[in-house]
Amino acid sequence: MFFDSYGPNTILLLTALLFFSGVLVAKFSSRWGIPALILFIMVGMLFGSDGLGIIYFDDAKTAQTIGVFALVIILFEGGLHTKWATVRSVALPSLSLATIGVLLTSLMVGIAVYFLVDFTLLESLLFGAIVGSTDAAAVFASLKERNIKAKMGATLEAESGTNDPMAVFLTLSLIQLITQEGTSIWILIPEFFLQMGIGILFGVGLGKLASLSINKIKLDSSALYPVLSVAFALATYSVTAYIGGSGFLAVYVAALVIGNSELTYRYSIFQFNEGFAWMAQILMFVILGLLVFPQELFSSGIILNGLLISIVLILIARPLAVFLSLIKMNYTVKEKLFISWAGLRGAVPVVLATFPIVDGLENSQGIFNLVFFVVLTSALVQGSTINYVANKMQLVGPKKDVPHHSIELISMGKAKAEMIQYQTNAESVIVGQKLRDVQFPNRANISAIIRNNEIITPYGETEIHAGDFLYILVEEKHKEELKKTLEQKRAKQSQA
Repeated sequence: MFFDSYGPNTILLLTALLFFSGVLVAKFSSRWGIPALILFIMVGMLFGSDGLGIIYFDDAKTAQTIGVFALVIILFEGGLHTKWATVRSVALPSLSLATIGVLLTSLMVGIAVYFLVDFTLLESLLFGAIVGSTDAAAVFASLKERNIKAKMGATLEAESGTNDPMAVFLTLSLIQLITQEGTSIWILIPEFFLQMGIGILFGVGLGKLASLSINKIKLDSSALYPVLSVAFALATYSVTAYIGGSGFLAVYVAALVIGNSELTYRYSIFQFNEGFAWMAQILMFVILGLLVFPQELFSSGIILNGLLISIVLILIARPLAVFLSLIKMNYTVKEKLFISWAGLRGAVPVVLATFPIVDGLENSQGIFNLVFFVVLTSALVQGSTINYVANKMQLVGPKKDVPHHSIELISMGKAKAEMIQYQTNAESVIVGQKLRDVQFPNRANISAIIRNNEIITPYGETEIHAGDFLYILVEEKHKEELKKTLEQKRAKQSQA
């Protein structure tokens, strides 16, 4: 085991160095136009035995455990920030991509691998299953703060958040077919639908339980509420997985339920989970980078076969799967092409590639190295050109205005009050009005206005502009009334 080789002081120091390196490369990833996950993996390779030789790591089981833990945190954070109203409009196409799309992609890639690489048919199909799904960590990170049209972003995020069950099912089923004689694929098919059903059921149920608990339990410190949310995320995965359901699907569904519920300490929970997801992402990709040996990865055979498989996956299998999955759905050719291009591979395929190693399959190391190379190619080529492709296909929406500021509050749970953040837009009826003229509910006070990243002290004569971030302190019993006031839209000119 990896942890047996180093003392606690050394492990803590190495962890600090890895996090320092991860934070630094994350800062420069957008400036260089390179996806952060590529740089995180490179940090792992640099620290590994074929790099500086600081860390020798070849423990696939530990990497698998860390990867699953990190994916739970990343899926949970992504689900929290996903608006149900947006997801609902793309639920059917996303589900089709997450099931039929993954199956078709896996099958086409598997057949190509069978003719390109010296693998058996089942091993080739196993490879296809491992790289068949898009990756939530890569997609969420690539689309965050990028002004891709809402419909495209929602489709890709919903697909990546829900397609892991299909990839996991196909991977584990094919490993079982390889290792256990007499196993029939027809026996395994009902198990998939059972896993999906249990995942959705437990996700909804535990998500509602989490929302109710967060709102009803009065804790002494507001810092404990984010911790409680993470505990529910981990419990949702483990409980669902224990009874034979899809833990990943359950976590994403639970996060959707929690994120779209009225929550006390909402922003503290969201900010904590965003930071935690960054930590998990850095740790996961660095560990996966440590697990690979560059001398093996960049051998001539891996490079040649990896490039050919990447071409099949990116330019043939994924586009065909997308077009077939979205037949008779309301997507243009340009939108389908963009969805095809933005279907990034990332941590999920690499984590799944550790399963054959752990189970001792004959060609497991070759499968892992090829998967790793394909993931690097996908992330580097597709991830670095998403904005370019979206601009060329005119699928760019309004620029996302993300506030780079925060207002820290002391615990107000016992006072039954909450700070609400709201961004105005051109359609908001309150835009253009002075604060003294807006009919806010009683006991609702604007504490601050952020405009162009500058704080404005609110007075009665202060005029509200489109794009302003309003921070409003309101008692819980008046939240719904305040929400109705803020969401009023201007009357259409034709109705004026």
